[in-house]
Amino acid sequence: MKIEKLNIGIVGAVGRGKSFRTAFDAHPVTRIHAVCDVNEEKLPEAAELLGAEESYTDYEEMLEKSEVDAVVIGTPMPFHAPMAIQALDSNIHVMSEVTAAVSVEESRDLVGAATRSEAVYMMAENYTYQRPNVLVKELVRKGLFGDVYYAEGEYLHELKELNEITTWRRKWQTGIDGVTYGTHSLGPILQWMDGDRVVRVCSEGSGHHYKDPRDDAYENQDSCVMLCKMASGGLVKIRVDMLSERPHSMSNYSLQGTKGSYESARSRGERPKVWLEEVCEDTNAWMDLMDLEEEHMPEIWRNPTEAAQKSGHGGGDYFEVMDFVNTIVDGTACPIGIHEAMDMTLPGLISQLSILNDGQWIDVPDSREW
Repeated sequence: MKIEKLNIGIVGAVGRGKSFRTAFDAHPVTRIHAVCDVNEEKLPEAAELLGAEESYTDYEEMLEKSEVDAVVIGTPMPFHAPMAIQALDSNIHVMSEVTAAVSVEESRDLVGAATRSEAVYMMAENYTYQRPNVLVKELVRKGLFGDVYYAEGEYLHELKELNEITTWRRKWQTGIDGVTYGTHSLGPILQWMDGDRVVRVCSEGSGHHYKDPRDDAYENQDSCVMLCKMASGGLVKIRVDMLSERPHSMSNYSLQGTKGSYESARSRGERPKVWLEEVCEDTNAWMDLMDLEEEHMPEIWRNPTEAAQKSGHGGGDYFEVMDFVNTIVDGTACPIGIHEAMDMTLPGLISQLSILNDGQWIDVPDSREW
């Protein structure tokens, strides 16, 4: 049966949830029907901005009373899995912000809910949709990198001041040691290493050099590095640093294959660079990655709509919504379904155990076996 209308509910609508208006307005079958947030004072403003008919301060009440077909979970990290499970158990589709869960136990429960539900689960890892990352994925798919065997991902986002505004970050992002927020780094790499997964990790940190305004040390070490051994035998290095004083350089990537190498731009003014054996005449000279756009860029980024270009996270917010809705409407494969979400989330959770055990290598569970 053709789906002609999807009612969307957005929880966390006063904060992160507001960012999805442009994308949902652009899809012909979706309308934002309900919003939910504990910030009762600012909720009417969010409802007006998003064009929602209904407002709730209680999530369970929204699920029970509102005729929503799908929910977007834009709440703080510890609520992602419990809220997703509640919706899935009501056969309501879920698009959840990252990370998918904050513990292995929660992850198991979430996988169970997604498996027994008739609804779609998707994790909204928007960095996988950014223009350079999409182009690198296509170059890998075409074999221009040869066999890929090594990659690096970095998330360098100094958060000390933001910790005091969005206080949940103080516990869940900088209040736990290890890679607490690694999906932006690992997500694109796992798509480049398609069909591969992390089988074990080890993690170490650089020490503690900063204190919060209450003079308490951050439990998270300044720079945490996680080494990931892949099922294929390859190696991935992930670095997350949300505390060090430095100029902004949020996401960085590199990729190495038998026939090519890639390095993203590390600061403003720099360009992403690539060397491909089959394309570059000079074996010692990089070329601008974006010079390959005309020939190799996938269709989604060839003629992006105005809505895509206006959406946040380099267009990622738009394209993830399109994929989520199309999965529901057309039955197309979800690019970041429950197991892909676990592949991106679980290594970071296991890194937290590794760093507590002096950097010990620890196996990462495969959610497909749960």
